[in-house]
Amino acid sequence: MTLINIWPTGKIGVNAIEHWGEIMNNWIEIRQMTGSDVELVYRVFTEHGIGKPRDYILRCWEQNEEGERITLLAFYQGQFAGSLHLLATSHYPYFVENGIPEINDFNVIPPVRKLGIGNALMGAVEKIAFEKYCRVGIGVGLYQSYGNAQRLYAKRGYIPDGRGVMYQAQPVNPGTIVCVDDDLNLYFTKSRP
Repeated sequence: MTLINIWPTGKIGVNAIEHWGEIMNNWIEIRQMTGSDVELVYRVFTEHGIGKPRDYILRCWEQNEEGERITLLAFYQGQFAGSLHLLATSHYPYFVENGIPEINDFNVIPPVRKLGIGNALMGAVEKIAFEKYCRVGIGVGLYQSYGNAQRLYAKRGYIPDGRGVMYQAQPVNPGTIVCVDDDLNLYFTKSRP
């Protein structure tokens, strides 16, 4: 699936974002990743301390070509600003068992956070997901760096999946000691409106 099947222009501009209730004063473009974006994504993420190895970004592109994931890129005033992925098959067993695709690896570079870019990315990926699926899922870390994401997901109508805290996608049992790191997550779902 490509973004062009959804938006004939291949872009989401101010008008589409306003449709989602966001009023933007600056241009935000959301489009599907292409092979020529690999170096750009790697360079900008590296410049902003978002550790994504070049091999990982290339693998993401290859998985786009194979239909395993859809990677959306956001551009703010013409400059790359962030990305996220929609995995057809999640790494989280509950989502796999229930046929729930997962929004994954969501990043907006620090200088342009809180400008509506993350919300625009979420709106675009939800539109794609809800064309095929009746629910979409997402996992979020539990420490302070994930605070903005936690709030965004709640505002967009995501609710906990009811399975509790997970570490490396596995349930954390009462009394278990785990490391509070990027692998400690709470998973949420949202149903098609």
